[in-house]
Amino acid sequence: MARLLTNHICTMTELREPQKVLDRAGGKPVAIMKNSRCVGYIVPEEATLQEEPRYATMDEVLEYMEHTREQTQPVLDYLRDK
Repeated sequence: MARLLTNHICTMTELREPQKVLDRAGGKPVAIMKNSRCVGYIVPEEATLQEEPRYATMDEVLEYMEHTREQTQPVLDYLRDK
């Protein structure tokens, strides 16, 4: 079975009233199912509104690197020898 890209699903029968399906999804995409297979998606307008991307500051990057140092240090040590 293919992986669904959303938690909200509806059947072809439920699509007789698409507004109810969209209202129930709360602005999130909805997978359309037919015979237990995903045949498409409905994506409401509010789910497609893109905000300006936010980039991490140098302080945030350094903080993250320090936070993950314990996990990454063995890999860095291994690569240093190569």
